[in-house]
Amino acid sequence: MREGITPGMQYVTLGVGDDVFAVEVTQVHEIIELGPVVRLPSAPPHVMGMIDVRQRAVPLIDLRVKLGLSPIVPTEHSRVLVLDVEIGSRLVVLGLAADRVFEVTDLSDCAIGAAPDIGMRWESDYIRGVGRRNDQFVIIFNLSRLFSDAEIVAIREDAET
Repeated sequence: MREGITPGMQYVTLGVGDDVFAVEVTQVHEIIELGPVVRLPSAPPHVMGMIDVRQRAVPLIDLRVKLGLSPIVPTEHSRVLVLDVEIGSRLVVLGLAADRVFEVTDLSDCAIGAAPDIGMRWESDYIRGVGRRNDQFVIIFNLSRLFSDAEIVAIREDAET
């Protein structure tokens, strides 16, 4: 069993392109539809802008772009996961735009192993583990490594200007 993976832990599974990813359910505030986005002029390409979540400005990350894919094309299935992400010593609230959200599952019925060092499209630092669900690989994100301190500071500074 991979470090940081607890048997019976619940995950929200989401789709990006043809791939299935998962985040710990304890990090998810809510799942909302993709709505209006206020653009931030000098934000990195993967930052779509800011969204209003219950009267709070939340940075919105295009997960597709962050993973090196083409930008999200919103559909009726597109969703935003509003997440708590521990970055450095801070807890940051971020929105993560995904093509779709599937389900909450515990992944306990599959063996979760380390991400392979070769043959992956994404940096293995982003990945906490890889499992299988319904004959598909499920890539479990390490959200703290998916985003850096410097990125979050830049997003916040851009939002305040």
